[in-house]
Amino acid sequence: MNHFILVFRIDITTKEAQPTPEQMEMYMIQWTKWTDGIAALNKLVSGNHLSVEGKVLRPKSVINDGPYIEKKESIAGYIIIKAKNLDEAVKIAEKCPILQGEGTSVEVRQTANPE
Repeated sequence: MNHFILVFRIDITTKEAQPTPEQMEMYMIQWTKWTDGIAALNKLVSGNHLSVEGKVLRPKSVINDGPYIEKKESIAGYIIIKAKNLDEAVKIAEKCPILQGEGTSVEVRQTANPE
C-alpha cells in the first residue's frame, strides 16, 4: 500500500468564518464517523490538527505571520492514509465532511516513501 497525505484547507483565522459551538459539535461527529470508517478499513496511518499560529517563509527573507496559503485559506490539519493508488485515495478524500463548507479543499498527495 502507498501512503497519501490529505491536507485540509479552510479559513481558521477569520472570526466570521468560525462555526458556532453547535455547528462544531455536529462537524466533529461527522469527522469522527469519517475517520473511524477509514480506520476500520485499516487505512488510517496518522493525522493531526494544526494551530492557528504560524509563519510562512518565502525567498529573500520574507516572513509572513499566519498559516496562510493565499487569502484567508489556511491548512487546518492533515491525515495520512494507505491506498492502492491516487484514485483510491481521492475516493476516500471525497467523503471528507470538510468539503460540505464553502471555501474549503482537500489536497491529496502521495508521500515519497511509503511505510
